[in-house]
Amino acid sequence: MFKASTLKNLARSVASKNNTMTPMAVRAFSSNNQPEGGMNYGMFAGAAVLASGAAYMMNEKKEVASVAAAADSYPPHDLSPNVKTLPGWIQAGCGNDEYICPEKGATFSCKEPLPKNLPDLTNHANLCTDALKADMGIYERLRTRKTSLGVNLGHCIKTGIDNKGHPMITTCGIVAGDEESWTVFAELMDKVVSARHGGYSPYAQHPSDMNPANISNTKIDPTGKYIITARCRTGRSVRGFRLPPCNSFEERREIERLVVEGLLNMTGELKGEYFPLCGSRSYPAKPKGMSEAKEEQLRSRGNLFQEPDSTLLLSSGCGRHWPDARGIFHNENMDFFVWINEEDHMRIISMEKGDNIKAIFNRFAKSTEAIKEVLQANKYDFMHNEHLGFILTCPSNLGTGLRAGAMVKLPHLSARKDFKQICAKLSLQARGCAGVDSASVGGTWDISNADRLGKSETTLVNIFIEGVANFIKWEGMLERGESIEDQLAAAKPGVLSV
Repeated sequence: MFKASTLKNLARSVASKNNTMTPMAVRAFSSNNQPEGGMNYGMFAGAAVLASGAAYMMNEKKEVASVAAAADSYPPHDLSPNVKTLPGWIQAGCGNDEYICPEKGATFSCKEPLPKNLPDLTNHANLCTDALKADMGIYERLRTRKTSLGVNLGHCIKTGIDNKGHPMITTCGIVAGDEESWTVFAELMDKVVSARHGGYSPYAQHPSDMNPANISNTKIDPTGKYIITARCRTGRSVRGFRLPPCNSFEERREIERLVVEGLLNMTGELKGEYFPLCGSRSYPAKPKGMSEAKEEQLRSRGNLFQEPDSTLLLSSGCGRHWPDARGIFHNENMDFFVWINEEDHMRIISMEKGDNIKAIFNRFAKSTEAIKEVLQANKYDFMHNEHLGFILTCPSNLGTGLRAGAMVKLPHLSARKDFKQICAKLSLQARGCAGVDSASVGGTWDISNADRLGKSETTLVNIFIEGVANFIKWEGMLERGESIEDQLAAAKPGVLSV
């Protein structure tokens, strides 16, 4: 247990008159420990990114008098009242400043000038620090560089420096503070991307295919006995803004405004309502955020994201100004959700009970197109390039950012000692019922595609469909006492066994 602290002095007015941002990095998602590699693939940001970013930076220099006037126990000048009920080590990452918490080992500062030397990385184990240890000159070469939106190398690597990682659980340890981070710091970013995505080349091009007609017609769970729920989720980022690790207070509010405008224009099965987090004051239609009753409804259904409660997130800067300008949109059927300003600008989720992944993907594809149209009407667009696909905060989600998954009952198959190896052979991954590194309950597992980058959306969904269909077939065979060894030996990703 951690001792709670009010940390009254933490919430001092640290917001400077030029709205200086002081963020860091985001969750370093788990990955397989794959060979390192990668080279600088050049600049992809382009004139459009620089122009829109420069325009936004000019606007940010204006004073926000209304915010200053309403600075009574609320960001950016203080902590929100609901954050003040949390343990002190969480409060430390929810104000305006960077996350510095010696109790949790978070001591690396992103403030310029960055230190000439990194701390001792001997006991660190993540993809970022692995790359830095292999070539300590990288830090010196990149230390003084900065993107046009003001992101420095420290913002990207802080999560990997503050959090040493675990030798048995390899994480990325790095994030992007804006779209340009992937090019300005490419010498380091390329190595992490290659290691996380199976040797992905800095010269490779990422394919995209969001056409629902190309989804497999295979019935995953013919009896309806094994799959509880299925879903597709992805992330999207709005070009011209910094990413959540480095968003300023006003920037985050503008992202919320733009995205919510797009969501509220959707019709038919996607029509719905936006609910800011309880306590958020950013959304005029709900100036106090969602009600406690609504919060409890969403939390009990597992649809609501919570305050950042890990040092990976807190070191990232994604917790700053919490809960302002964060929220969740859902449609009337509550089978389509969009999280706003959590770890990415948008986290888009389409789900329902059963195995109808084709209907889920169709809803998912329609929603992303509808949001894109509204953004383009406002002279914005999604972050995307031909090399990395859709740009998101963490290297693990580059490309499609897509995770097609299902909660599946596999007590017999998952009891095998080689279950995780079977998953890897079919390009799938298995998580427990509560997400990454959690345990299974009663043989129920969250099964999803393992890859994100280098394959199109429909290809990844089809790998999931055929793979889980195989799992369910093999589970039935094991229930009947039949051998599955021959089928396992012949199994391939995206191919239905016969």
